[in-house]
Amino acid sequence: MSCVSDKQQTHSAPKGVPDYVPPASAEFLAVRDTFIRQAHLAGYEHIELPVFEDTDLFARGVGESTDVVTKEMYTFADRGGRSVTLRPEGTAGVMRAVIEHNLDRGQLPVKLNYAGPFFRYERPQAGRYRQLQQVGIEAIGVDDPALDAEVVALADRSYRALGLSGFRLELTSLGDSTCRPAYREKLQKFLFDLPLDEETRRRAEINPLRVLDDKREEVREMTADAPLMLDHLSAECREHFETVTGLLDDFGVEYTVNPRMVRGLDYYTKTTFEFVHDGLGAQSGIGGGGRYDGLMGQLGGQDLSGIGYGLGVDRTVLALEAEGITAADLGVGRRVDVYGVPLGDKARGRMAGLVNRLRAAGVSTDMAYGGRGLKGAMKGADRARARFALVLGESELADGTVTVRDLEAREQETVAVDGVVEYLTGRL
Repeated sequence: MSCVSDKQQTHSAPKGVPDYVPPASAEFLAVRDTFIRQAHLAGYEHIELPVFEDTDLFARGVGESTDVVTKEMYTFADRGGRSVTLRPEGTAGVMRAVIEHNLDRGQLPVKLNYAGPFFRYERPQAGRYRQLQQVGIEAIGVDDPALDAEVVALADRSYRALGLSGFRLELTSLGDSTCRPAYREKLQKFLFDLPLDEETRRRAEINPLRVLDDKREEVREMTADAPLMLDHLSAECREHFETVTGLLDDFGVEYTVNPRMVRGLDYYTKTTFEFVHDGLGAQSGIGGGGRYDGLMGQLGGQDLSGIGYGLGVDRTVLALEAEGITAADLGVGRRVDVYGVPLGDKARGRMAGLVNRLRAAGVSTDMAYGGRGLKGAMKGADRARARFALVLGESELADGTVTVRDLEAREQETVAVDGVVEYLTGRL
């Protein structure tokens, strides 16, 4: 005879999917909103993308040889039998939207900003999640090294706006269609002389650059003397890269040229970059991007160039923690500015009206519910990290006043109820 418990089974979040709950969620929002604000300051407009797209978009746009496509995508058949995939990155979706809505037929470059969750079936560990949060930008339609420098500098400024300093910017050029084919042939010749396993050899046939990104020590040792793209750039690509680095020097943006850097997506050309923070351990990348000439044409649009980045919100939160930067340092963490403390049933109704007036005036306000006494209600004000507490009891009701307690200065004064909204907006 089986015994069934009356207690319902509890559930946890899916493996590799983080929850951001108060008070830690304030830091998450500060990072995301700072990244978005910096993008808007540079003229990038918001675009809202679907969370899933046709699978073929990512297979063609991201690259069939990448780990993202071959191992990490959440792909399934919908009820109509169509193969769809939860978005693993943002650029391909942005390109699809630009083509579909003819955004590339107006003023160029098209400058777009997006934010939200992306999905990759990876082995969960600190800083590497199956649902990852990113803020990205794309500048589409102009092949101008000054635009490359703007994008790189904007990413750098986004991190510094949070107070981060312990990161480094790594930069390289991956060439273009004028010099990549000859380099590809030279690299493949080198790789095919190595005792590669079958899967790595197949990867070398599809996209040999991917082999240089292999993290296995034995492969890294075998490829230590591999030819590098940076040494085989065309004159035009060389000039493009030197112009980008010269502009970054002018901007005061510090960087390190890393000729062995290979990003995890196949569409990158020319300027390619990554931001690394050593306080995160093995998963040290906190963001990156690059130019992707040819991607729009590959997806059925005009043959226009583009450049963009994706900044990892999750990893940046961890980087802030590694540097000891708190929510308070970011100017966040206060749940509300004002907390109402009504003492008695009549006071509760009057306080609810006052709270509503304060919110209408743009003041973040909450109040104690449930008939708590003064001591318990003031604990609620402390937990809300409020700047002011409003106490409304029998004496205040009789006088038409409210007691305003400044919880930081530990002072209080009596203010007329009719004038308290103006008083608080002035103090705040």
